[in-house]
Amino acid sequence: MDRILFDKPIVLGEEILIEGPLMEALRFHRARRGSILTITDVKGNDFRGRVTSIAEEKASIIIFDRFTSPTESALEIILLQALPKKEKMEWIIQKATELGVSAIIPFKSNKSISIEERENKQKKAHRWQEIARRATQQCRRSKIPKIGQYQSFEDILELGDKESLKIILWEKDGIGLKEVLKRGPYKKIYLIVGPEGGFTEDEVSLAIEKGFIPIKFGQRILRTETASIVLVGILQYELGDLN
Repeated sequence: MDRILFDKPIVLGEEILIEGPLMEALRFHRARRGSILTITDVKGNDFRGRVTSIAEEKASIIIFDRFTSPTESALEIILLQALPKKEKMEWIIQKATELGVSAIIPFKSNKSISIEERENKQKKAHRWQEIARRATQQCRRSKIPKIGQYQSFEDILELGDKESLKIILWEKDGIGLKEVLKRGPYKKIYLIVGPEGGFTEDEVSLAIEKGFIPIKFGQRILRTETASIVLVGILQYELGDLN
């Protein structure tokens, strides 16, 4: 549903008919007449198309452009983000989407704000998936990243598997990122970024017990939103499609 996958080869300049289950994907992308979308065909090629007509059960899309390479990175990045204050979460979602993350999951850590505190001041969590959708269209991705449900720190530590790389950013200590990436290659990365006040030593110890590797960015302390975006960008450059 987060991606429009056409079940036939697409030819530049043709008009394709969308119906059946694909209409759910079209609705998820909030498509309407005149909308421009990225569509992936059965061969894995990405195209740009404009919706020329749309009804309850079917839609027509005219294909006007083809990408020379896939719009989605082969590297799957799941950003586990401690909930920041004010509107930083919206900014992180937008920029991380542009950089190609697969999912973003907010969580509560010892020093982060809670979703209840955040929503009491300004209710915006319900807009997070829509922010990701709009950023997807702006940067011409074919897949809308999933914005997961708000979770506890303990719950997010249960995510991942033995094949994936699991890292936690810790400003006090950790292994250099370059050294960790040399242990790859990796196709899936779970990345934990903490709140403005950082993690407690107990939290980091618990993360290590669950298989997460602490990493550090030199001696400078980065804001949580800066750290998230910089690290996602580096991972895409080293292992993904920013080359």
